[in-house]
Amino acid sequence: MILSRTSQYAVQALIYMATQPEATPVLNKDIAAKLGVPAPYLAKILQSMAKGNLLYSFRGRLGGFCLREAGSKVTLMQILMLTEGPAFTQSCLLGLKKCSDETACPLHHRWIPVKKKIIDMLQDTTLEKLAKAVESGKYRLADMPGELLGSVRA
Repeated sequence: MILSRTSQYAVQALIYMATQPEATPVLNKDIAAKLGVPAPYLAKILQSMAKGNLLYSFRGRLGGFCLREAGSKVTLMQILMLTEGPAFTQSCLLGLKKCSDETACPLHHRWIPVKKKIIDMLQDTTLEKLAKAVESGKYRLADMPGELLGSVRA
């Protein structure tokens, strides 16, 4: 259950958006600059988040992206199901196509309880919780040093 780069960027961008004033569109290029990620790649990710009904997408001079719902209602699991797909929680740790209690890989029975804890954590973790953690200054959102990022609130 290692996250893809796409998922990492999606989570970082949505956390950033959750730190912004509600219902205020944020430009893709501004998010990309704050996070130090490629803007074209991030644009594709944000468009898929809009198609998945997590974001509103606005075109034009005053356009951008904003969360459809308050950060308290969006979980990490919702984001990852869009970026990783439904097989995300069902795939075998060793990559076998069929791994179940009947046809188990060598790690299957040890992985099941760990996977359940991870899934529970992803379902219980909201964007609001993560945004508050970043805003507290105790945690960072990107690899860039805090001084370069400036404050999280633009």
